[in-house]
Amino acid sequence: MCLILFSYKTHPRYKLIIAGNRDEFYARPTASADFWTDHPHVMAGRDMEAMGTWMGMNKQSGDIAMLTNYRDLSNLKAESPSRGALVSDFLTDDSFPREYYEVLKPNIHEYNGFNLVLGSADSLSYFSSEFQGIKALSPGVYGLSNALMNSPWPKVKKGKLKLEAVIEDRHFEVEELFEALRDEELAEDKFLPDTGVGLEKERMLSSMFIKSPNYGSRCSTVVLVDQQDRVLYAERTYDTTTFTYETEYHKFKIGE
Repeated sequence: MCLILFSYKTHPRYKLIIAGNRDEFYARPTASADFWTDHPHVMAGRDMEAMGTWMGMNKQSGDIAMLTNYRDLSNLKAESPSRGALVSDFLTDDSFPREYYEVLKPNIHEYNGFNLVLGSADSLSYFSSEFQGIKALSPGVYGLSNALMNSPWPKVKKGKLKLEAVIEDRHFEVEELFEALRDEELAEDKFLPDTGVGLEKERMLSSMFIKSPNYGSRCSTVVLVDQQDRVLYAERTYDTTTFTYETEYHKFKIGE
Protein backbone atom coordinates (compact mmCIF):
# COMPACT_ATOMS: atom_id res chain seq x y z
CA MET A 1 0.00 0.00 0.00
CA CYS A 2 1.07 3.57 -0.42
CA LEU A 3 -1.12 5.18 2.20
CA ILE A 4 -2.08 3.53 5.48
CA LEU A 5 -4.04 5.35 8.15
CA PHE A 6 -4.89 3.56 11.36
CA SER A 7 -6.28 4.11 14.82
CA TYR A 8 -4.84 1.76 17.42
CA LYS A 9 -6.65 1.44 20.76
CA THR A 10 -8.19 4.92 20.62
CA HIS A 11 -11.84 4.12 19.84
CA PRO A 12 -14.48 2.79 22.28
CA ARG A 13 -15.88 0.19 19.82
CA TYR A 14 -12.84 -0.77 17.75
CA LYS A 15 -9.37 -1.53 19.03
CA LEU A 16 -8.04 -1.30 15.49
CA ILE A 17 -9.32 0.77 12.58
CA ILE A 18 -7.40 0.70 9.29
CA ALA A 19 -8.05 2.69 6.12
CA GLY A 20 -5.59 2.45 3.25
CA ASN A 21 -5.07 2.88 -0.49
CA ARG A 22 -3.00 0.53 -2.58
CA ASP A 23 -1.16 2.30 -5.40
CA GLU A 24 0.28 0.18 -8.19
CA PHE A 25 0.77 0.03 -11.95
CA TYR A 26 -2.59 -0.73 -13.55
CA ALA A 27 -1.14 -3.51 -15.68
CA ARG A 28 0.20 -5.54 -12.74
CA PRO A 29 -2.00 -8.63 -12.26
CA THR A 30 -3.81 -8.68 -8.93
CA ALA A 31 -6.36 -10.83 -7.11
CA SER A 32 -8.94 -9.15 -4.89
CA ALA A 33 -9.02 -9.75 -1.13
CA ASP A 34 -10.31 -13.18 -0.15
CA PHE A 35 -9.22 -16.22 1.83
CA TRP A 36 -6.30 -17.86 0.04
CA THR A 37 -6.75 -21.40 -1.24
CA ASP A 38 -3.18 -22.36 -0.26
CA HIS A 39 -3.47 -20.70 3.18
CA PRO A 40 -7.19 -20.78 4.06
CA HIS A 41 -6.83 -18.65 7.20
CA VAL A 42 -5.21 -15.75 5.35
CA MET A 43 -7.47 -12.93 4.19
CA ALA A 44 -5.65 -10.66 1.72
CA GLY A 45 -5.42 -9.43 -1.80
CA ARG A 46 -2.62 -10.90 -3.85
CA ASP A 47 -0.02 -9.70 -6.30
CA MET A 48 -0.26 -12.40 -8.95
CA GLU A 49 3.16 -11.56 -10.37
CA ALA A 50 5.26 -12.16 -7.23
CA MET A 51 2.49 -13.91 -5.18
CA GLY A 52 2.94 -11.68 -2.13
CA THR A 53 0.62 -9.05 -0.74
CA TRP A 54 0.59 -5.50 0.61
CA MET A 55 -1.79 -6.13 3.50
CA GLY A 56 -3.55 -9.05 5.08
CA MET A 57 -4.83 -10.78 8.18
CA ASN A 58 -4.78 -14.32 9.57
CA LYS A 59 -8.25 -15.26 10.76
CA GLN A 60 -7.03 -17.99 13.09
CA SER A 61 -4.22 -16.16 14.91
CA GLY A 62 -5.38 -12.56 14.45
CA ASP A 63 -2.00 -11.65 12.95
CA ILE A 64 -2.05 -8.63 10.66
CA ALA A 65 0.62 -7.03 8.49
CA MET A 66 0.74 -3.93 6.27
CA LEU A 67 3.50 -2.77 3.94
CA THR A 68 4.48 0.43 2.15
CA ASN A 69 7.47 0.99 -0.08
CA TYR A 70 10.04 3.56 1.06
CA ARG A 71 10.56 5.82 -1.95
CA ASP A 72 14.22 6.61 -2.60
CA LEU A 73 15.24 6.24 -6.24
CA SER A 74 18.92 6.73 -5.42
CA ASN A 75 19.04 3.38 -3.60
CA LEU A 76 16.99 1.11 -5.85
CA LYS A 77 18.34 -2.40 -6.35
CA ALA A 78 17.58 -4.03 -9.69
CA GLU A 79 17.70 -7.58 -8.34
CA SER A 80 15.93 -7.64 -4.99
CA PRO A 81 13.40 -9.94 -3.31
CA SER A 82 9.72 -9.03 -3.52
CA ARG A 83 8.71 -6.85 -0.60
CA GLY A 84 5.21 -8.35 -0.73
CA ALA A 85 6.66 -11.59 0.62
CA LEU A 86 7.42 -9.77 3.89
CA VAL A 87 3.67 -9.58 4.55
CA SER A 88 2.67 -13.01 3.31
CA ASP A 89 5.54 -14.73 5.13
CA PHE A 90 4.55 -13.14 8.45
CA LEU A 91 0.90 -14.10 8.00
CA THR A 92 1.81 -17.73 7.37
CA ASP A 93 4.84 -18.01 9.68
CA ASP A 94 3.23 -18.13 13.15
CA SER A 95 5.98 -16.04 14.77
CA PHE A 96 5.91 -12.94 16.95
CA PRO A 97 6.91 -9.60 15.41
CA ARG A 98 10.24 -9.37 17.23
CA GLU A 99 11.14 -12.95 16.33
CA TYR A 100 10.22 -12.26 12.72
CA TYR A 101 12.35 -9.13 12.68
CA GLU A 102 15.38 -10.89 14.18
CA VAL A 103 15.24 -13.63 11.55
CA LEU A 104 14.86 -11.07 8.77
CA LYS A 105 17.42 -8.59 10.14
CA PRO A 106 20.57 -10.04 8.48
CA ASN A 107 18.91 -9.83 5.04
CA ILE A 108 17.00 -6.52 5.25
CA HIS A 109 19.65 -4.77 3.13
CA GLU A 110 18.78 -7.06 0.21
CA TYR A 111 15.32 -5.50 -0.15
CA ASN A 112 14.40 -2.20 -1.69
CA GLY A 113 13.17 0.26 0.91
CA PHE A 114 10.06 -0.62 2.90
CA ASN A 115 7.99 -0.01 6.02
CA LEU A 116 6.21 -2.86 7.78
CA VAL A 117 3.52 -2.72 10.47
CA LEU A 118 2.78 -6.11 11.98
CA GLY A 119 1.35 -7.88 15.00
CA SER A 120 -2.30 -7.99 15.99
CA ALA A 121 -5.09 -5.66 17.07
CA ASP A 122 -3.80 -6.11 20.65
CA SER A 123 -0.09 -5.57 19.99
CA LEU A 124 1.32 -3.74 16.97
CA SER A 125 4.95 -3.14 16.03
CA TYR A 126 6.73 -1.28 13.25
CA PHE A 127 10.08 -1.57 11.53
CA SER A 128 11.65 -0.24 8.39
CA SER A 129 14.59 -0.90 6.12
CA GLU A 130 15.64 2.67 6.94
CA PHE A 131 16.51 2.23 10.64
CA GLN A 132 17.76 -0.43 13.03
CA GLY A 133 15.39 -2.22 15.38
CA ILE A 134 11.67 -2.81 15.80
CA LYS A 135 9.32 -0.49 17.71
CA ALA A 136 6.25 -1.43 19.71
CA LEU A 137 3.49 1.07 18.93
CA SER A 138 1.62 2.95 21.63
CA PRO A 139 -2.10 3.68 21.32
CA GLY A 140 -2.68 6.49 18.84
CA VAL A 141 -3.60 7.55 15.32
CA TYR A 142 -0.90 6.88 12.71
CA GLY A 143 -0.21 7.65 9.08
CA LEU A 144 2.26 5.92 6.80
CA SER A 145 3.09 6.53 3.16
CA ASN A 146 6.42 6.19 1.33
CA ALA A 147 8.58 7.71 4.07
CA LEU A 148 8.84 6.81 7.77
CA MET A 149 5.84 6.55 10.10
CA ASN A 150 4.05 9.89 10.64
CA SER A 151 6.39 11.76 8.30
CA PRO A 152 4.71 15.13 7.63
CA TRP A 153 3.84 14.52 3.98
CA PRO A 154 0.66 16.38 2.93
CA LYS A 155 -1.32 13.18 2.27
CA VAL A 156 -0.31 11.74 5.64
CA LYS A 157 -1.22 14.85 7.60
CA LYS A 158 -4.52 15.25 5.75
CA GLY A 159 -5.32 11.55 6.02
CA LYS A 160 -4.79 11.47 9.77
CA LEU A 161 -7.07 14.48 10.22
CA LYS A 162 -9.74 12.86 8.05
CA LEU A 163 -9.51 9.59 9.98
CA GLU A 164 -9.74 11.38 13.33
CA ALA A 165 -12.79 13.34 12.14
CA VAL A 166 -14.63 10.18 11.04
CA ILE A 167 -13.91 8.13 14.16
CA GLU A 168 -14.97 10.89 16.54
CA ASP A 169 -18.40 9.36 16.02
CA ARG A 170 -18.72 6.15 18.00
CA HIS A 171 -21.06 4.78 15.33
CA PHE A 172 -19.33 5.95 12.14
CA GLU A 173 -20.07 4.19 8.85
CA VAL A 174 -17.52 2.27 6.77
CA GLU A 175 -18.54 4.35 3.75
CA GLU A 176 -17.22 7.47 5.50
CA LEU A 177 -13.74 5.96 5.54
CA PHE A 178 -13.94 4.99 1.88
CA GLU A 179 -15.04 8.52 1.03
CA ALA A 180 -12.12 9.98 3.01
CA LEU A 181 -9.67 7.79 1.09
CA ARG A 182 -11.00 9.03 -2.28
CA ASP A 183 -9.46 12.52 -1.85
CA GLU A 184 -7.79 13.46 -5.18
CA GLU A 185 -6.57 16.94 -4.24
CA LEU A 186 -2.91 17.55 -5.12
CA ALA A 187 -0.61 19.15 -2.57
CA GLU A 188 0.95 22.57 -3.11
CA ASP A 189 4.46 22.42 -4.55
CA LYS A 190 6.00 24.03 -1.46
CA PHE A 191 4.89 21.07 0.67
CA LEU A 192 6.06 18.30 -1.65
CA PRO A 193 8.83 15.90 -0.58
CA ASP A 194 11.84 15.31 -2.81
CA THR A 195 12.20 11.58 -3.31
CA GLY A 196 14.06 11.68 -6.61
CA VAL A 197 11.13 11.24 -9.02
CA GLY A 198 11.00 14.85 -10.24
CA LEU A 199 8.50 17.61 -9.59
CA GLU A 200 5.81 16.44 -12.01
CA LYS A 201 5.65 12.97 -10.46
CA GLU A 202 5.86 14.35 -6.92
CA ARG A 203 2.74 16.37 -7.73
CA MET A 204 0.92 13.37 -9.18
CA LEU A 205 1.84 11.19 -6.20
CA SER A 206 0.91 13.82 -3.60
CA SER A 207 -2.83 13.13 -3.41
CA MET A 208 -4.34 10.56 -1.09
CA PHE A 209 -6.05 8.92 -4.08
CA ILE A 210 -3.82 8.83 -7.15
CA LYS A 211 -4.83 8.88 -10.81
CA SER A 212 -2.51 8.83 -13.80
CA PRO A 213 -2.49 7.15 -17.24
CA ASN A 214 -0.81 3.95 -16.03
CA TYR A 215 -0.38 4.12 -12.23
CA GLY A 216 -2.59 4.95 -9.28
CA SER A 217 -4.89 3.86 -6.48
CA ARG A 218 -6.30 0.50 -7.53
CA CYS A 219 -8.11 -0.41 -4.33
CA SER A 220 -9.02 0.93 -0.92
CA THR A 221 -9.21 -1.24 2.19
CA VAL A 222 -10.99 -0.73 5.49
CA VAL A 223 -10.49 -3.11 8.41
CA LEU A 224 -12.33 -2.86 11.73
CA VAL A 225 -11.53 -5.10 14.71
CA ASP A 226 -13.93 -4.64 17.62
CA GLN A 227 -13.43 -5.35 21.32
CA GLN A 228 -14.85 -8.86 20.88
CA ASP A 229 -12.41 -9.71 18.05
CA ARG A 230 -15.06 -9.50 15.36
CA VAL A 231 -13.55 -8.32 12.08
CA LEU A 232 -14.93 -6.46 9.09
CA TYR A 233 -12.50 -6.61 6.18
CA ALA A 234 -13.79 -4.48 3.30
CA GLU A 235 -12.09 -3.87 -0.03
CA ARG A 236 -13.18 -1.43 -2.73
CA THR A 237 -11.65 -2.22 -6.13
CA TYR A 238 -11.59 0.43 -8.84
CA ASP A 239 -11.95 0.04 -12.58
CA THR A 240 -8.89 2.04 -13.63
CA THR A 241 -10.55 3.23 -16.85
CA THR A 242 -13.88 4.52 -15.51
CA PHE A 243 -13.06 4.57 -11.76
CA THR A 244 -16.35 2.94 -10.99
CA TYR A 245 -15.94 0.40 -8.21
CA GLU A 246 -17.08 -2.78 -6.55
CA THR A 247 -16.91 -3.34 -2.80
CA GLU A 248 -16.59 -6.71 -1.09
CA TYR A 249 -17.25 -7.18 2.64
CA HIS A 250 -15.81 -10.07 4.62
CA LYS A 251 -16.86 -10.68 8.23
CA PHE A 252 -15.27 -13.16 10.62
CA LYS A 253 -14.26 -13.66 14.24
CA ILE A 254 -10.62 -14.17 15.16
CA GLY A 255 -9.94 -17.72 16.28
CA GLU A 256 -13.05 -19.24 14.73
